[in-house]
Amino acid sequence: MSELTGQPIGALTKDDIPQLRNLPVYANGEEIGHVGDIYYDEDTERVECVGIAGDGIGFKRNWLPAQGAVLQDDGLHLAYGRDRLEGAPSWDDDADLDEDRYREVRGHYGDAGDVTRHEEELQVGKEERAAGSVRLRKWVETEPVSTQVELERETAQVVREPVDEPVARDTDAAFGEEEIEVPLRAEEAVVGKRTVAKERVGIEKDVDTRTETVRDEVRKEHVDVDDDAGLQR
Repeated sequence: MSELTGQPIGALTKDDIPQLRNLPVYANGEEIGHVGDIYYDEDTERVECVGIAGDGIGFKRNWLPAQGAVLQDDGLHLAYGRDRLEGAPSWDDDADLDEDRYREVRGHYGDAGDVTRHEEELQVGKEERAAGSVRLRKWVETEPVSTQVELERETAQVVREPVDEPVARDTDAAFGEEEIEVPLRAEEAVVGKRTVAKERVGIEKDVDTRTETVRDEVRKEHVDVDDDAGLQR
């Protein structure tokens, strides 16, 4: 009903009727019932009369002219209080509102000759919208690195030791060719890689609050009195 909020129901048409049914009805802020049947002019298709159902003012069915009633978010608000409904024509039967009954209704509520003045009030809401984004992107780059490592390598040297010992009896056997081989070992650098987690990068959100002044124009009705009859004001 938000698109109808603030509208006098006398300005509504038969297309708006489904949104009016069963709405609470308030007289000077006091809930007195809910919207029942709704009648509209067949020529203009504008809402003319609203049936009120409820026990709030001690009746089963009551009819109110559409003029002077305004839709708000919580329901239908009348321009007068409970006392104005006292003595208003009402019927306990389920018959439709005919011309004779409507004439009685208009006669009752048309006697006061009052005018309802309306004003628009600025209503400001809030809605969320996209305000950009923050993106984390990870990429890989290669860079040269170096490190030092100590490597061992076996070396060989000739060691001579004087010997002065007699040889066994078979001196011929002491002479001959002989060859020995001594293996040498050396360490080599072996390169390997391992993956190590170094840092965790995340995003935290915070909220900044700012105050914004909203400016618009609202309508306000004024009532001028042409007093040529000496009425007291």
